[in-house]
Amino acid sequence: MNLLARGRRPARRGEAHGGLAARLREPTQVVFLALLGLVAVGWALVALDGGQFLTMESVVGIQQRSAALGIVAIGQTLAILAGSLDLSVAYLISLASLVAAEIMAGQDGKVVAAVAAVLAISALVGLVNGLVITRLRVHAFIATLGVALIIKGIVDHLYDGPAGKVPESFQLLGYSRIGPIPVSAMLWASVAVVAWFLLSRTRLGYRIYAVGGNEDVARLSGIRTGRVIVITHVLCSVCAGIAGLLLAGRLGAGAPTVGTDGGYDLESIAAVVLGGTALAGGKGGVAGTVGGVLLLAVLDTIFNQLEINSFGKDVVRGVVIVIAVAVYARRGTRRSA
Repeated sequence: MNLLARGRRPARRGEAHGGLAARLREPTQVVFLALLGLVAVGWALVALDGGQFLTMESVVGIQQRSAALGIVAIGQTLAILAGSLDLSVAYLISLASLVAAEIMAGQDGKVVAAVAAVLAISALVGLVNGLVITRLRVHAFIATLGVALIIKGIVDHLYDGPAGKVPESFQLLGYSRIGPIPVSAMLWASVAVVAWFLLSRTRLGYRIYAVGGNEDVARLSGIRTGRVIVITHVLCSVCAGIAGLLLAGRLGAGAPTVGTDGGYDLESIAAVVLGGTALAGGKGGVAGTVGGVLLLAVLDTIFNQLEINSFGKDVVRGVVIVIAVAVYARRGTRRSA
């Protein structure tokens, strides 16, 4: 059975491209308008408190603060667009930082080997996640949570604290900058551009949206849905590995809790949701996720300058996320009507 047999006309190339472009644009406008509004509110609040918000130091801090989360959120976007998600990224980040620092051992000549090892391990974790979901038919939430606990057990058994050493040349990845732009932000931008190109200009990108939109229809259309889900999980884990490398360079060593302390699992999902990507899949894109990550980074900067405690931060973040999801849901309901 195919789409024609179901009484549906397959979309022409121009129509498909237009529909995908609409799905990429729609949430982006909202999140960036919200970001501009937040910057204005933050500037006013900090000014009333006697400080300065948009200084060079704060702008650079926002970029550095958002880089690692941004890279993880880009990978999470790919998984969520395909109708899945990944809760193992936080522990994978910790493992990646430890593996990188241990292999490098403070030597410049071992950087390439360490990076290759981290990317290979990350891809393997993503492959396991994808196969458990597609072959064993385990829900993504449970599958990736189980893999996360396995990684946690390995890390807890092998490491009691920071381990290894990153050479000074690699630490430049975490702290150096070109003008007002940190190298870490450039790395994040590069990952985002590659993901955007994959989603909007390749056949795999169209298949990711198709699988996330309706897996059954995608399967009947001849798409190997299982393969698409596995690929997105591999890419998501590779992004987590890259974030682990970045954090290892920033810390100068590997740390068994660097991923969980940063809350990169739930934070990345929150950034994706703030960016307008539907948790059910099939709608959203990288640009919206970039806006969501920046929105969270700007919120953190405002909190820090106003010296708001962690309880207040969590409450405000929760309110912002709920409001954002409610706004997207209402817009979708009105459009459907």
